[in-house]
Amino acid sequence: MEQARIDELVSKYNEGVADPSEVQQIETLLESGTIELTQLRSLQLLDDRIMKVEAPAASLRMDDQFYTMLAKARKKSTSKSFFSEILDWSWLTPRLAFGAAILVAGFVGGFMFQRQGGTDVTELTGEVQQLKEMMMLSLLEKESATERLRAVSLTSDMDQVSQTVTTALFETLNNDDNVNVRLAALDALTPYSRQAAVREELIRSIEKQESPLVQIALAELMAAIQEKKSLKELQKIIDSDKTPLDAKNRIKESMKVLI
Repeated sequence: MEQARIDELVSKYNEGVADPSEVQQIETLLESGTIELTQLRSLQLLDDRIMKVEAPAASLRMDDQFYTMLAKARKKSTSKSFFSEILDWSWLTPRLAFGAAILVAGFVGGFMFQRQGGTDVTELTGEVQQLKEMMMLSLLEKESATERLRAVSLTSDMDQVSQTVTTALFETLNNDDNVNVRLAALDALTPYSRQAAVREELIRSIEKQESPLVQIALAELMAAIQEKKSLKELQKIIDSDKTPLDAKNRIKESMKVLI
């Protein structure tokens, strides 16, 4: 393959626009040693996220951002024209529409504060959370990998994730046909990897991965959270003839931390 085509494939992968056949070509190039893992930007970004895995678990309370948004909404709740603009969101992308929904919820919250002294904030928070989950699950059903990536990214806006969300993320991690989407799902699960149930599912996920990129990312996450139970599954990847030498070396480095 000509170098110009190789550079084009790497560039498209790093920009998140490579189609499944091109991702397959990239993995073939990795196996042959034609390109290095360090050339793939998304894996490096995931490495950086894994290094920050010590982030605290999600809180059951609304975060400061939501409270700030709620306070701003109360100040603007008297403007009917602005309220109408928020409702007219047909031209917005799903992501922006989602943001508009949060603002609408803020208006409702402001009204409730005035009428009931804030006693229904917990109920409002639950409704907003359900809205976020519905948006995410809907986008995960889309054929476009870009839409599915957007769905996974919505979890970063959630104060906490339910079992429904984590189940959807693991389904994506284990079965999505796009490597970038699977890496994004792993990235979304990383903050919750301290939870026992999530850790167990991550270990089970190792044997389901065929992409060296995802295998390496999982190995590094196992090292970061010191999950020794993963050693058996990681060793299977090392022993497989299908695993590229470069990937084996990266996984071995992670395993050294666990031994």
